[in-house]
Amino acid sequence: MTSPSEDASPPIGDGDRDTAVRRLQDAYTQGVISHEELDDRLQQALTATVHSELASALASLPEEHPGTTSTIAAAGGRIRRRGAWRVPRVLKVASAYGTVRLDLSRAIVEHPVVDIELRLGTGGARITVPRDAVVDVEGLQTGWKDLRYRAPRHARPGGPKIRISGTMGFGRLRIRHAWR
Repeated sequence: MTSPSEDASPPIGDGDRDTAVRRLQDAYTQGVISHEELDDRLQQALTATVHSELASALASLPEEHPGTTSTIAAAGGRIRRRGAWRVPRVLKVASAYGTVRLDLSRAIVEHPVVDIELRLGTGGARITVPRDAVVDVEGLQTGWKDLRYRAPRHARPGGPKIRISGTMGFGRLRIRHAWR
């Protein structure tokens, strides 16, 4: 006979819960689950206290491929990505001070939804997205300066959705769409 402590799943952290919510939102965006099923599973994930409860909320979802999350970090200096670079599903960018330049205009974007998570202290950031991209900045918190982004007048369908979240300290984030 096993004791209750041997059967119990370990408690979950905020990162586990956030990942589960993101996976559920992605599944909905990709048409894997319905709106009603998303609501039910989100409720289950947000109230889960142990891994087994969280796993049941994610049951039957496609597995995430390893290597779909990348982190770029620098204490200071410049972070720059441009040209034909492969954009991961989740890109985490952290910099204590310095500038960040991400140019996705010629990048290889294989995912319909790309999450860019910024953790920036001092210094500005500039992100150039593909011309047909849809940009979502609802999850971004700016400290000292406001975000500069103007959505295109004539959006073209079929582009990737770029979700930008995280925190900006003492710098400005500029987002623009590529010309071509």
